[in-house]
Amino acid sequence: MGNRVRAAIPAHESQGCHHAYQQPHPWLKERQSSADQPGGYQSHQLENVSPNLSLLEALDQLNEQLISAGERPVSFEHDCREGICGSCGFLVNGQAHGPRAATSVCQLYLREFNDGAVLTLDPWRAKAFPPIQDLMVDRSAFDRLIAAGGYCSTGTGQAPDGNALPVGREQATSAFSTATCIGCGACVASCRNASASLFVAAKLAHLGQLPQGQPERASRADAMQRQMEAEGFGSCSSNLECEAVCPQEISADWISWMHRERRS
Repeated sequence: MGNRVRAAIPAHESQGCHHAYQQPHPWLKERQSSADQPGGYQSHQLENVSPNLSLLEALDQLNEQLISAGERPVSFEHDCREGICGSCGFLVNGQAHGPRAATSVCQLYLREFNDGAVLTLDPWRAKAFPPIQDLMVDRSAFDRLIAAGGYCSTGTGQAPDGNALPVGREQATSAFSTATCIGCGACVASCRNASASLFVAAKLAHLGQLPQGQPERASRADAMQRQMEAEGFGSCSSNLECEAVCPQEISADWISWMHRERRS
């Protein structure tokens, strides 16, 4: 079980905004120090936090407080903080990336929550995403999926002209809509089967719709889906939760497209 950090946001005061995390409770005291240690909830309190802070910025402030107190900071993954890289990601009150649609957790602000709300943060939960520490999990299974076939082989040498291979506007737009996948893992974490079908379908669709991806189209679809099974991801049962939490709003219809690719 991964570490959970439970946070409370009390009511705004009349003078400015006053957000705080809940005081520790004995039964919510444990944290997960490593992957082989049991995890548990731990509560914290923050004073004078602006509602215009992002959730990650609030965690930064919490970590400064913990470090000043001589305690270990909360581990969480992040990079660009602009919703592009896919590094950040955890459950906020049981929802992947929190309650705001089409938003990654780094773009989630405290003003999205009602006064007095309790924020419970959990790491992604999936067999293929083993815990590292606190809110961090190992998503290297995605890297192995890409290595299995998420690429186009090409000859080396002089770069071709940009218009050497004509691509229709609708075709390019459709391919780009799936290429926007940031690989955050929210689709896996939200699926009751921990399926990576939406992630794999997005990668197959954006390569399979362009002329550069045609030579390896069939072998790519087979290899990536075999690797998905080998990594321990579950099968899709069409609950569509993955589509609902995807910060890039990639359609689950591409999963059906993926299955047809393997059968063809």
